[in-house]
Amino acid sequence: MRSLPRHPNRRDWLRTVGLTGAGLAASGVPGLALAQKPLTVGFVYVGPKDDFGYNQAHAEAVAVVKKMAGIKVVEEENVPETNAVQKTLQGMISQDGATLLFPTSFGYFDPHMLAVAAKNPDVRFAHCGGLWSEGKHPKNTGSFFGYIDEAQYLNGVIAGHMSKSKKLGFIAAKPIPQVLRNINAFTMGARSVDPTITTQVIFTGDWSMPVKEAEATNSLADQGVDVFTMHVDGPKVIVETAAKRGKFVCGYHASQAKLAPNAYLTGAEWNWVTAYTQIIDAAKTGKPHPNFVRGGLKDGFVKTSPYGAMVPEGARKAADGVKAAMVAGKFDIFKGELKDNTGKVVIPKGKVYKQTDVELESMNYLVDGVIGKV
Repeated sequence: MRSLPRHPNRRDWLRTVGLTGAGLAASGVPGLALAQKPLTVGFVYVGPKDDFGYNQAHAEAVAVVKKMAGIKVVEEENVPETNAVQKTLQGMISQDGATLLFPTSFGYFDPHMLAVAAKNPDVRFAHCGGLWSEGKHPKNTGSFFGYIDEAQYLNGVIAGHMSKSKKLGFIAAKPIPQVLRNINAFTMGARSVDPTITTQVIFTGDWSMPVKEAEATNSLADQGVDVFTMHVDGPKVIVETAAKRGKFVCGYHASQAKLAPNAYLTGAEWNWVTAYTQIIDAAKTGKPHPNFVRGGLKDGFVKTSPYGAMVPEGARKAADGVKAAMVAGKFDIFKGELKDNTGKVVIPKGKVYKQTDVELESMNYLVDGVIGKV
């Protein structure tokens, strides 16, 4: 095969590999075409890549992907959960030659990613957070996510040790299953330290609502909340507002420690490189597209932020003990008997849900100890 110029024109490059690939496929060697050209992978973010949160966690992992041999990355940030993402995805396919796409925001899945996937059956789509179902969704689509509720449970253990008021605050975007799972895990972690602790929840209504996030933080601080965590795209406003009020924070998505070093206790962080690598390797080697990818602390999908200097040794040991049990597969967060905050039994006595049980991905309740409504 003729070697390509060091810096080819994008259209000429696509035309060259397209014709070459077609020739090889016609001669009965389809795998060779794949081996001779880089795999172009597209990543789409709903917000800015430097949001100290969800999008930054993805972007930091993509920075690692860019260093992988045989990979060409295209990215676009600030793409809303509307038809705009369909245009972006199709553009990456048609203009950039992407054959593997990672639409990273929850609202991208249905109908947007599914619509583009139907029109491009030879392109692979890996969505973050959606619930892919056998027989319902196309084989060229899939979803990946991590059991970050494990890290949020550990956030709760630390918060439980650090709170003097016994009032915790959780600022969340939307009451979808992944968010409810985090709220519940955080609360259960804290109540494992002190069963009298409560978590007050405020839903802002969307993933990035900085004014509402600031208002919610101040409102909860006024009510005596002294440790905060969150599930919004960019925790920056919440972290900085809580710190200004003299409150503690457990972070989310990525580390926000440098935003408030005197307030940041620990955090629940994503390590998206692990999932990305599995899905990209399958595409590079021609293996079937992984349709349902999940993992927790022991799998390297999620991690915890280093403890702040203010976290005492006793709290660290308590959290580290639970973490070790989680990694060893000897700790289950959701088991019976468990009641929701209306007194209804949601997990009967004797029932244990493993992290891999799909029932947890349709969670629609808040546990006892949470002040708020779904």
